[in-house]
Amino acid sequence: MAEAPEGMDPADIRAAVKAGILTSAQAAELKALSDARAGRIAGRVREDEPFEFFKGFAEIFVAVGLVILLGGIALLLGVIGGVGILIVIPAILAAISWWMARFFTLRWRMNLPSMVLASAYAGGIYVSLLTVLGQSDMGLKSVAILSAAAAAIAAGLWYRRFKLPFSMFILGSFALMATYALFTRYNPGGNFEDIDSWAQSFVPRANLTLASLVFGIAAFAGAMAFDLRDPHRVGRQSATAFWLHLLAAGALVNAVAGNIWNSGGGANILPTVLVLTAFAVVALVIDRRSFLTAGIVYIAAVIYWAVAGEGEASLRDWALILILLGSFFTLLGTWWIPLRRRLMRALPDFPGKDRLPPHSESP
Repeated sequence: MAEAPEGMDPADIRAAVKAGILTSAQAAELKALSDARAGRIAGRVREDEPFEFFKGFAEIFVAVGLVILLGGIALLLGVIGGVGILIVIPAILAAISWWMARFFTLRWRMNLPSMVLASAYAGGIYVSLLTVLGQSDMGLKSVAILSAAAAAIAAGLWYRRFKLPFSMFILGSFALMATYALFTRYNPGGNFEDIDSWAQSFVPRANLTLASLVFGIAAFAGAMAFDLRDPHRVGRQSATAFWLHLLAAGALVNAVAGNIWNSGGGANILPTVLVLTAFAVVALVIDRRSFLTAGIVYIAAVIYWAVAGEGEASLRDWALILILLGSFFTLLGTWWIPLRRRLMRALPDFPGKDRLPPHSESP
């Protein structure tokens, strides 16, 4: 088990003030930050997976206000916008979101409003560029790839500037769209004037499973890169990894377990169970409950097959299915720590094991 880092030595802080490196106010803030980090590490006696969506109702209040405000701006610009409405309005909303983030993200550190602004920013760039490229002679496939890739890059710039973990989820979402576009065959003649023709202008290929697998592996590698830099999960790196794990798990579970299950037949129940078991082991090793949650649909499908078989489930069967599914997650959540402790003890040393979240040595 990795040792928890201690708080900063007060003597070092006093020496820094005396040398003129820090002011008294900065020293006080640094000491408070050091104590808070040490306290959070020591307080993780249950080895929890920290997650923060918002800090208080004030953030919900402001986030609702921002949604209404940005919607009103879009409506007003739509009235006066003219021909380039789908180009100008999203671009202006993206610029306004960036400007507002200087206050809500950098100055006031509000998480939920920052998520709203980041979504409006990346979505605005995507819609604006999608419309611009749609007017060109490019094929629909190129338009879809370039617009999604540009939105992903824009989300990456947002993360670099504002350090918002959720922006990595936006980046990954647009990267997933771009990856799927690479594995999609588009019918000729699609255009942006007819919504129905645009919606029906592409036909998925069978290798979309491969696209999900490739993206899932890349997203998982990115998530682990952040996780390994913050094994005690007290900083931004861990929060960023959380959002990437959600995308990675969803893509990987659907690519592997989904592909096996959807091929049909009761013979696929065992391979599906084995795949889900492998995902559970990985989730325990990296200590990410969110990673396993992505497979809840297929876990439910396995339980459904075990209860109802090939026939249609009755109301009584559904009650049993829900009880079994709920019991599975409740028991797994309750016994997560001892299960992980035993698993980590049983596993031999491997590269990066000592950089994973520490596990309890005591029974």
